Amino acid sequence: MAEHETTDEQWRRRLTPEEFQVLRRGGTERAYTGEYWDNHAAGTYSCRACGADLFTSREKFDSRCGWPSFYQPAAGDRVTYLRDGSAGMERIEVRCTRCDSHLGHVFSGEGFDTPTDRRYCINSLAMRFVEEESDG
Repeated sequence: MAEHETTDEQWRRRLTPEEFQVLRRGGTERAYTGEYWDNHAAGTYSCRACGADLFTSREKFDSRCGWPSFYQPAAGDRVTYLRDGSAGMERIEVRCTRCDSHLGHVFSGEGFDTPTDRRYCINSLAMRFVEEESDG
């Protein structure tokens, strides 16, 4: 079965209630509570729902917002974008292309000293981190 065809009940069996709320219902974890907001190790961040590689530590930066922040995805086709008018503001939602899970939002023009001046504000609950193996 394709990831886009997975039913809510199947997702509920695969994910914790907190993961389901974020990934499948568009929820947001509280700032400074996720396991990766302050992670500085080298590695890859994958979708917690389907395992697709989404971001790497090379694109991660400290935005001091309380969520993991990246200036771009690992590859352009890894995420899709949707207009999000919820919470009384216009935002751009970021979703996993492979399984259509909610990851977070992307913001532009905030003045960060990054190559793209974008901040992909991603929930830790939406990702799994795999640390790079050291050569020594």
